[in-house]
Amino acid sequence: ALPPTRHRPEARPLLHGPRPPAFPLLPGTPDAAPRALNRNNIEMVLKSKILHVAGQIGYNGHLFDWHKEERMANMIEIRGLNKYFGDLHVLKDIDLTVKEGEKLVIIGPSGSGKSTLIRCVDYLEEPTSGEVIIDGTPLTKKNHLEMARTYSSMVFQQFNLYPNMTVLGNLTLAPIKLQKKSKEEATEAAMAALKRVGLAHKAGEYPQNLSGGQQQRVAIARALCTKQPIILFDEPTSALDPEMVQEVLDVMIELAQENITMICVTHEMGFARQVADRVIFMEDGRILEEGTPEHFFDNPENPRCREFLSKILH
Repeated sequence: ALPPTRHRPEARPLLHGPRPPAFPLLPGTPDAAPRALNRNNIEMVLKSKILHVAGQIGYNGHLFDWHKEERMANMIEIRGLNKYFGDLHVLKDIDLTVKEGEKLVIIGPSGSGKSTLIRCVDYLEEPTSGEVIIDGTPLTKKNHLEMARTYSSMVFQQFNLYPNMTVLGNLTLAPIKLQKKSKEEATEAAMAALKRVGLAHKAGEYPQNLSGGQQQRVAIARALCTKQPIILFDEPTSALDPEMVQEVLDVMIELAQENITMICVTHEMGFARQVADRVIFMEDGRILEEGTPEHFFDNPENPRCREFLSKILH
């Protein structure tokens, strides 16, 4: 029998993505007839096929990334999520999708279910019903620890640093114990993360000797050390003195430039405008409004969202 990918045109090619066209097309006319073959055209065809191997292909002198949609696959899917604490119905039929690399900001009044929602994403809270799916795999009681090690880390309001360990010890603990990295590898990653948040010189300090802003930057560095594709921020500036807020936001703004999927619960409206791809507003356990920052802040549709923003922004 002959290999199907060589002798069946309908078979899926070994490389992902659509095949490049057999001939380069005329400029500005993607559906036009191909040029006649000559030496220059043959060179262009070969070049386009080489680019295709790298996930890109040249059309009329422009490069298009055929894998963009693949990279923008759903990283987090929440379907029909409900959460009860006793008789208190905290999350009510939440449906939400977050793309890979997307920056999602969640705002809303206290008690609206924002923190509970992202804690369900990390399975720190077990959903009462519904599904949380990470990169195509549903979270369950059996797999949530392994999924958390692989995919997500969280930055908490209260830092949650171990007071009996140095900054460096806090950062290397999870990579060594959970991800089974060597001490040398974990230390190298920890120092690189501390350098990114401007605290490499504090590696030997204990948390109690740092300011609140510095402790939160250490917590962000700890999240970076595990190199997971999702970082969840639960009101990371709410416990800080006002003068320390900006130093933490600056680190988060820098992180937002990377292909990290970020979900951030915050009341920092300026941060949301600058960083978010999408903003959602929650109240009473439901999502009442969502949209781009431009739509959300300039033209919200939900009356309760407009009322909330009028009090926060003015």
